[in-house]
Amino acid sequence: VQLQASGGGLVQPGGSLRLSCAASGIIRSINTMGWYRQAPGNQRELVATITTGGSTNDADSVKGRFTISRDNAKNTVYLQMNSLKPEDTAVYYCNARGTNLIGIPFNSWGQGTLVTVSS
Repeated sequence: VQLQASGGGLVQPGGSLRLSCAASGIIRSINTMGWYRQAPGNQRELVATITTGGSTNDADSVKGRFTISRDNAKNTVYLQMNSLKPEDTAVYYCNARGTNLIGIPFNSWGQGTLVTVSS
């Protein structure tokens, strides 16, 4: 299963960006999709996840500013990021966990997209 992320870029503090990530391959089902990020010198950390049923789990640092959503028919997850802060600067990675057509579980990562928040 391959994940293709897009939507990163340079934005000023207080601005907005929307990330997208589409999964492709021999997919039977995707249970959880999510976004993680890694800033220079830091470990990768959870940003937000969403289940097939729409239940979400957001990091405290992004609550009220970021919104995760998904289109199950398109195997795509989105991250709407508002009120961006310089500390949100990081490489953002999408993740998908599920089962392929022959019943083998997968845990796949996208290639990462850079988000830079700076004036």
